[in-house]
Amino acid sequence: MHVPDGFLNAPTSVATGAVAAAGVAVALRKAQGELDERAAPLAGLTAAFVFAVQMLNFPVGVGTSGHLMGGALAAVLVGPWTAVLCLSVVLLVQALLFADGGLTALGTNISLIGITTVVVGWVVTRAVLAVLPKRPASVVPASAAGALLSVPVAALVFVLLFAVGGEASLSLGALTVSMLGWHTLIGIGEAVITGLTVSAVVAVRPDLVYAARGLRAPLQLRNADGTLVPVAAGGPEPVAARGSVRPLLIGGGVVALALAGVVSFFASAHPDGLEYVAEDEGFLATARDHAFGGSALADYGEVGGIPVGVAGVLGVAVVVVLGVVLFRLVGRRSPAAAKRADAVR
Repeated sequence: MHVPDGFLNAPTSVATGAVAAAGVAVALRKAQGELDERAAPLAGLTAAFVFAVQMLNFPVGVGTSGHLMGGALAAVLVGPWTAVLCLSVVLLVQALLFADGGLTALGTNISLIGITTVVVGWVVTRAVLAVLPKRPASVVPASAAGALLSVPVAALVFVLLFAVGGEASLSLGALTVSMLGWHTLIGIGEAVITGLTVSAVVAVRPDLVYAARGLRAPLQLRNADGTLVPVAAGGPEPVAARGSVRPLLIGGGVVALALAGVVSFFASAHPDGLEYVAEDEGFLATARDHAFGGSALADYGEVGGIPVGVAGVLGVAVVVVLGVVLFRLVGRRSPAAAKRADAVR
């Protein structure tokens, strides 16, 4: 649901840009509590994975397709504030390198995909977790529910923005029905992808899933005769030893590269839900050409004759580098990082 330049008027685009800037600024500060030396590279991988999967449009109806937005997925894996930064990095790279999503509409896209889907996905996930058994496996259906609802809510927010500053006059009732109808179907695909991804990570490293924190029973130490080792009052709870995060990063990186470099060749060529609705409702012509629409990488290499897989691999690499650098810088400013630095001194 990448909004191009021209769908919304200048004042509305400026307003959504201000919302996006404020949201990212708050996320930069709040993410300090979510990021550490282990979470930073995982957040970079999450951003790269979201970028790769967003290239894989899947059919949702005759002549229509959809793709992952990733807000709920990122929030569950690395935390809501870090997720906002993950999605913002992805959207920035898409807009600047691949002419995907307008430049003047960048604030709109961050507000819709990078903030709305994260907030809705995280709130719904936490609400579902509150009624499910307190175990890591519960994160899977909870995240799927959050992903499912995040997409039509983002579509509804677009309708509200169009009602305020749309560049075409049309029936808002028909637009609402069409947007919600198609994006509910896309939300089902979002839920499936999110659930499968979260399930895979929970199966191998539940300790790295942000939404699963506090859902694991504390480790209980036993003596040779089977009796429990008492924990001193006020003392720390024993915790399981944490393994290296490197195997997950390598495995996840290989999957992201495979999706962007190989599977992307088989993505649906049909227009996504927003583009299909815009054509059907008669406002597609208001879209303006992207300022970088003539670059070699525009439309993921199609303009410059670059194979989509090559463009995808390049995109994954750029997102990983930008993401890891950003998340390490933010993590170093966190209170936890400051305490570690003081301990070293």
